[in-house]
Order: sequence, then C-alpha cells, then structure tokens
Amino acid sequence: MKTQFRFLVSYLQARLNTDERGAALVEYALLVALIAVVCIGALTVLGGGISDKFSEVNNEIAPTPTTAAP
Repeated sequence: MKTQFRFLVSYLQARLNTDERGAALVEYALLVALIAVVCIGALTVLGGGISDKFSEVNNEIAPTPTTAAP
C-alpha cells in the first residue's frame, strides 16, 4: 500500500509540476522568426512601390528648392 501511495504521489508531482518555460521561449522565437520572414517578403514584393510612395510624400512635404534667377 505504501509503494502505491509513493507511486501516486510521484505521478501527481510529475503531472502537476510541469516546467514549460523552455517551450514558451521556443514558441516566441518561432513567432519572431515568422514575423521577420513575412516582413522581408512583403518588403521584397512591395519594395519598389513603397520607395516611390515615400519619395512622393517627401517631395510633397519638402519640395526641392528652386534656385533664383540672377
């Protein structure tokens, strides 16, 4: 009877005292890697269009100054 009790106690301790800190760290690392891949892919596909839009906005905000005629 005593061995069954010890077995039950050790079984419950093993089931209830799970340490998943390492697993959570791996999951977060995978999420960060996936987000980085998506961002790189989006910049690769949309890179030219985004660059053109930024140039347009820059020209609207601060147009290039024209030199005055002497």
